Amino acid sequence: MRKFCSYGPLDTELHYYVPRETLVNQALTQLVGEKPEKGGHYITVWAPRQTGKTWIMNQVERGIRARYGERFAVVDFSLGSLRGLAPDGEPGVSDFPRELEKLLQMVLPEPVGQIESWLDFRGLFSRRDGLWDRPVILIIDEVDTLHPAYLDLMVAQFRDLYLQRERNFLHGLALVGVQAVLGMESERGSPFNVQRSVHIPNLTLDEVEEMFRWYERESGQVVTDEVIERVYYETRGQPGLVSWLGELLTESYNPGLDKPLDGATFRRVYWDAVSVLPNNNVLNIINKARQDGYRDTVLDLFRTTQRTPFLFDDPLLNFLYLNGVIDREVEGTRRYARFSSPFVQKRLFNYFTREIFPHTGRPYDPFEDLSAIITDESLDLPNLLRRYERYLRENRGWLLRNVPRRKSDMRPYEAVFHFNLYAYLFRFLEHRAARVWPEFPTGNGKIDILIEYAGQRYGLEVKSYLDAYEYRRAVGQAARYGRSLGLGEITLAFFIEAIDDDNRARYEVTHHDEETGVTVRPVFVETGE
Repeated sequence: MRKFCSYGPLDTELHYYVPRETLVNQALTQLVGEKPEKGGHYITVWAPRQTGKTWIMNQVERGIRARYGERFAVVDFSLGSLRGLAPDGEPGVSDFPRELEKLLQMVLPEPVGQIESWLDFRGLFSRRDGLWDRPVILIIDEVDTLHPAYLDLMVAQFRDLYLQRERNFLHGLALVGVQAVLGMESERGSPFNVQRSVHIPNLTLDEVEEMFRWYERESGQVVTDEVIERVYYETRGQPGLVSWLGELLTESYNPGLDKPLDGATFRRVYWDAVSVLPNNNVLNIINKARQDGYRDTVLDLFRTTQRTPFLFDDPLLNFLYLNGVIDREVEGTRRYARFSSPFVQKRLFNYFTREIFPHTGRPYDPFEDLSAIITDESLDLPNLLRRYERYLRENRGWLLRNVPRRKSDMRPYEAVFHFNLYAYLFRFLEHRAARVWPEFPTGNGKIDILIEYAGQRYGLEVKSYLDAYEYRRAVGQAARYGRSLGLGEITLAFFIEAIDDDNRARYEVTHHDEETGVTVRPVFVETGE
């Protein structure tokens, strides 16, 4: 029986997979050409890591050989082993020519001799050197691990080859990596037209279901629709994450083949996947998000008062997009940046909460009377928020001393308070057999915190107060979200720098939404910033 595999290229005999025939045929046609006698195209194949780029190109290579036999020489190799090699004048000693020669000797039809200190791809594919007896299709994987100076030089040579195709044997070329526009920082230009790029998209809901139904047929174990829908929703179909959750569901957390994989099983898996389980793909995303220069952009994306337009030419957004941290969300004619999936957003939320607030102090005095906030049977969220406001006022001097701040006005990022509230709630309830977790049901612009305590579920929507118009929108939004959770009541927390008693009395008014039947209880939390 096959297994789900979330690391490395798939083995179609061992692992569940989606054929993705349309995508494979698209890339194959680009490389061979619509009319092969007129030549193929030079293309980039790009997507964030763990999306199946290498596997797709392996299928393309097999397809070319199956369809065209010996008509083309297909040469493929990866530059991953050359990661970190720097040219002369850069930190480190350059071993690139020698290492590249080793790679090429393994894949070329005969020894090519010593390679010069600069890349001589022109000479390798010349019609005059007698090395090739037929057109060549070249597939180079992990090109963006190459030092930019070498990448620039290599792309420039491919541009020359493209412009003088009648003098060389390079029929088609695929450069595979996370970068969409190779040579975009090069002064030499790039041979790659945007129309010749092949983007590897995430899996669709139907494709995710196809994998799990395949498992269901082979194992005999029922997989409920809820599990498939939640896997797709939480990952947005990101192939590596889909397969990872598939591994956890069908192996590590499987209740037994005689029992179905249902919503309860998924919730156990997902709780641990978000909270404690390591995953190389996720750790790579976190590493990219926390890097200097990108961290501030990521923190700003957690805000609830304004959305960030997506601009592919913005180098910060481009980097985060190509490394799987964010994605594009289309609304009419506008495109916004959002996190790549709810799962990734939760992992980042948890990471930054722990990084920024490793210590939160005591959530309450050991002898404090908490009966108005919590009993053995119930939790009063508005009163808990008022206790949090007092905690923030009493501790903000040291608590906010070293938090990330906007360079424009040196105020803490909006998300800082959301992280701190989450950390406080976690600490407050950690000894009470309660569960606290964040939710992001509509991408950016909305943060909710869910609490399970004493057999009940509580919903807390978190916003930063902007104005009366947004206040009214937030109340309606909270009511609809409460209905989707099956709650009769939901609490709406507004962070604000300062609020007087008159406005607090005016706006902290319980609303009963007639359309949804949900009661919304707004509470303002004064930050003092």
